Amino acid sequence: MYDCLQSDFDHFTIDAMPLQFTISARCKRSEARVGRIETPHGGFDTPAFMPVGTRGTLRGLTPAQVVGTGSQIVLNNAYHLMLRPGDELIGRRGGVQKFMRWDGPILTDSGGYQAFSMADINAIDDDGVTFKSIIDGSRIRLTPERSIQVQNNLGADIIMAFDDCPPACNDAPDAQRLAKANDRTVRWLERCVKAHARPDEQALFGIVQGGTDPAMRQKSAEDICNIVLPGYAIGGVAVGEGSELIRKVTEFTAPLLPLEKPRYLMGVGYERDIVAAVRAGVDMFDCVLPTRNGRNANIFTKNGRLHLRNAKHAEDDSVIEPGCDCEACAGGFTRAYLRHLFISKEMLGPILASLHNIRHFQRLLLDIQRAIRDDAWSCLHRSWPVLDVAVDRQVTSGEDDDQLLQRT
Repeated sequence: MYDCLQSDFDHFTIDAMPLQFTISARCKRSEARVGRIETPHGGFDTPAFMPVGTRGTLRGLTPAQVVGTGSQIVLNNAYHLMLRPGDELIGRRGGVQKFMRWDGPILTDSGGYQAFSMADINAIDDDGVTFKSIIDGSRIRLTPERSIQVQNNLGADIIMAFDDCPPACNDAPDAQRLAKANDRTVRWLERCVKAHARPDEQALFGIVQGGTDPAMRQKSAEDICNIVLPGYAIGGVAVGEGSELIRKVTEFTAPLLPLEKPRYLMGVGYERDIVAAVRAGVDMFDCVLPTRNGRNANIFTKNGRLHLRNAKHAEDDSVIEPGCDCEACAGGFTRAYLRHLFISKEMLGPILASLHNIRHFQRLLLDIQRAIRDDAWSCLHRSWPVLDVAVDRQVTSGEDDDQLLQRT
């Protein structure tokens, strides 16, 4: 379907610490590329999928189990760790890697998304955001400087600039709101750069906003990329838009970002969306879907999703997906048994389902990398029928789960 070319000479390397990025294979008829990012805590292959461990853990899973899924980097949420147990406490214990016993790279988001996702309990102005704590209801002020201080204390390898993420506009964009978000985002990035106390150890990524309006996206990309950083992200998608809008925004925005720097599409996690974004030149993804859905008995497979609570699985002695090498499938756990675990509210059910779902996405990324290297896109689509199946969409950005449960 798409011709790809790999050349020993066709690569870019960013040698300056704290991040090294090498592109080793590029697609000839799309912007897809295969690469490797090295950080102080190790490296990961790109395109990469980052499971979300909001509060310093992927719920119910040990670090060894997460490694076993093929995950090379995970995401933590700076806002939630700031609230509990506290960024300074984690800093005194050597940072998030040591605290959660994860030996690989970690990315932390900035808390900017919470200003969007919890808008009814937050107040945003040009200086920052005032949050109502989901822990005890107290008022907390988060500014670009405080966000960077929190992330410096946490010590993640890749940290995100504090940004203003406007709501999705599926109809006519709110030009005034988008313009204000663009202006705040670049002004806040400038403040983040000045506040960053560990630039030789932590790679700060800027975030492009602009909603679904091409002119706003172009302006934001120009402003953000005028500030030289180790990497750049596309924000403000997967906040309510449909698949087609996500694709259009990503295809428009990704080429505006520096070719030699990592490109990160925030919060996008459905298989078809990931493939489209990879073709647009995106290198990094995160999403809550694998673990959130897994805990609710919703399973991803190459042929589409299935729900393990359904009665039809009560006497189904097949594994979730024949040929899958995850702990659930390779271990021989049947759909009938997994359904029993969920119906009985046994914790092993969500654990095994989460492991399968994470491995599902890591297998997809491995096959995408292979498709780029070997010009095997048609094989990818034959092996992954779900890529051609429409799915019911969810809002996929943000915290791992229960983000609204503890509101007071």
